[in-house]
Amino acid sequence: MILGIDHIGLATDDPDGVAPFLTALGLAATDRGEAGAYGVACEFWHRPEAPGQAAIELVSPVQEDSSIAARLADQGPGIYHVAFTVDDLEADLAKLRAQGFTAVDREPCAGARPGMRVAFLYARRPAGLLVELVQYEDHPRIG
Repeated sequence: MILGIDHIGLATDDPDGVAPFLTALGLAATDRGEAGAYGVACEFWHRPEAPGQAAIELVSPVQEDSSIAARLADQGPGIYHVAFTVDDLEADLAKLRAQGFTAVDREPCAGARPGMRVAFLYARRPAGLLVELVQYEDHPRIG
């Protein structure tokens, strides 16, 4: 079951350049990590006084052949995906596949945060939306 929005991913090849804009919006970097299976570095930004709310994730390439590098070359920086926290990643992945989503990942992968497992799907026309399903090992986490 989908529990809520975990984060919104922004594609960028210059996370340091984006930081002043997120700071001006009242956000602060709270954690960072790499998702090795995807060849990306991730920074998560939140409002410090409002823990538990959805985060903004800056996604940048750490490998030349990463999918984010190709996306940046084709479309430039911008909104990349919407991530939803789920309580049963495999079941929700199967359910959404059956409802017409195209699976990007055949199996869940390790995410950028400790205990985070993820899987990506694509909702083609008319949405054109990349969706990430996120499940945390210890507990459901939103934001």
